[in-house]
Amino acid sequence: MKRPAEEPAIRVTAMPVDANAYGDIFGGWLVSLMDMAAGLIAARHAQGRAVTVAMDGMQFLSPVKVGDEVSVYGRIDRVGRTSMVIAVEAWRRNRHEETTSKVTAATFTFVAVDEGGNPRPVKQE
Repeated sequence: MKRPAEEPAIRVTAMPVDANAYGDIFGGWLVSLMDMAAGLIAARHAQGRAVTVAMDGMQFLSPVKVGDEVSVYGRIDRVGRTSMVIAVEAWRRNRHEETTSKVTAATFTFVAVDEGGNPRPVKQE
């Protein structure tokens, strides 16, 4: 597997508070990072507020350990009238090595909303 060429939307170091007693990062922590990354991409494209309405299932391919650098990449796959489908991948790198490995991937769907929380149109590609 090859890491995406673009810059990550988010890059962080996994910390002990994010892990279980064995030093493995909680899956929910990783899903949260992925949702935040997709949200940044959605808000930029929508030029305003966008909310998560769906996420497809995911499979964890390898564990993330305390101290690993986690990079989350995303790209817009489809744009509807008010929605955006964003493909997201999470990759890990041991802090003392250059080798990276894919941890998981998912697809997030966001809807652009106005101040009242009602769907609003987004620009088309």
